[in-house]
Amino acid sequence: MILALCLGLPVVPGIAVADTTPLEIVLRPGDRGDSVKRLQRLLREEGYLWGRVSGVYDDQTTAAVWGFQKLHGIRPRAKVDHAVWRALERPRRPRPLVPRGAGDRVEIDLRRQMLIVYRSRRPVLITHMSSGAGVRFCNGGYCRTATTPVGDFRVTTRAPGWTTGPLGSMYNSLYFVGGVAMHGSTKVPLWPASHGCVRLPMKAADRLYHLVGIGEPVYVRGKSIVVPGRR
Repeated sequence: MILALCLGLPVVPGIAVADTTPLEIVLRPGDRGDSVKRLQRLLREEGYLWGRVSGVYDDQTTAAVWGFQKLHGIRPRAKVDHAVWRALERPRRPRPLVPRGAGDRVEIDLRRQMLIVYRSRRPVLITHMSSGAGVRFCNGGYCRTATTPVGDFRVTTRAPGWTTGPLGSMYNSLYFVGGVAMHGSTKVPLWPASHGCVRLPMKAADRLYHLVGIGEPVYVRGKSIVVPGRR
């Protein structure tokens, strides 16, 4: 079974941010205040954030910002600046990877490291993700390359909550080919980092598990861009 490792991401304490004109505000992880709430509400409206609107720029907010930046052609980084606020004023709808696919489906874009859930051909969940790292590894005497398979699949098995195997722990797992699953993780970096599974931020994994059932089509397209030295 192919399972992904899960490691924690600390939330760095920050300072409260004054609520001024949005385009003038720069937000970073750890910031707090009404401007962070505004950011979180906008991200929720567009389907990028499924955590509570807390006014704290935490790791779930960071992941939502990354997803938004990727879709809008902005280099993903945790800082929310003029470019991000401007894009939030006129957000784009994602372009389907499989335009003639099932109306209710999951699309996984390996090139951009994004996952999108559609309902009646409309995006309802858009999230940053991390796929197979593209490195060789061995487990139980069997060696392979950590890749996420490309193709048309369907969800075969659901495993609620935390499950642990020889390669690590997974949360709310949705298996779609063999031991490869979409699942929550406390470590979802900007680069491909798993043993083949699709890692998702925890709150996005909660929402995905609520939306997707057995038999749901899962379309995986593209090729991961592996960053040398990153795992």
